[in-house]
Amino acid sequence: MVNSAIEISGLRVSRGGRLVLPGLDLQVPTGQVVGLLGPSGGGKSTVMRAIVGVQQIDDGRIEVLGRPAGHPALRRRVGYVTQSPSVYGDLTVGENVAHFARLLGVADPGAAAREAIERVDLTSHAQARADALSGGQRSRASLAAALVGAPELLVLDEPTVGLDPVLRRDLWDLFRRLAGDGVTLLVSSHVMDEASRCDRLVLLREGEVLADETPAELLRRTGAPDAESAFLSLVDGAAA
Repeated sequence: MVNSAIEISGLRVSRGGRLVLPGLDLQVPTGQVVGLLGPSGGGKSTVMRAIVGVQQIDDGRIEVLGRPAGHPALRRRVGYVTQSPSVYGDLTVGENVAHFARLLGVADPGAAAREAIERVDLTSHAQARADALSGGQRSRASLAAALVGAPELLVLDEPTVGLDPVLRRDLWDLFRRLAGDGVTLLVSSHVMDEASRCDRLVLLREGEVLADETPAELLRRTGAPDAESAFLSLVDGAAA
């Protein structure tokens, strides 16, 4: 069994002539919810794109579930949810998720789609066209599409943005249940109060890892009362 779901060493990425990741090293343990936290523009989405194999890199090594990032064998083993909902507006929720199930070669696409839609609490909208959904509902439909292949690793880029507090809580409850089933989750966010819901926190600023530890370890090390204060303390320390 692979102890680390993701292993990154020396990752360098430039975008638009700007060095976004100057040499990132990171390990994501198997079966945990790992929060990738930091301000917008800090490199979180670039890291995630590199992990799923859709980001051109300048240098470095990325292994995902024991394979090079983007390897064809990872197609069904890794689920990816982008910041923008990735569903077709002219299809219903059920049609969208079943379509992704067929692309992944799931034996019974219809049944798998119904189960995934139920897990994200969208059954009541299964027959609704995606372009008629609210922003939060489209985000949950995208998550259902990522879950339909029963992935071992979920890479979620700010999945709770725009959701009300109740839906945010329910999604985090789902993430915890998935981790309990052995799924590894890498979840990015710039909402620091979500940090306490993670098993481990990676604080990223300007492509640099400021911290990689449990929430309790982070608060103990910085003496801060919460993750946001801890992050600000680390930022101030780095700038000093």
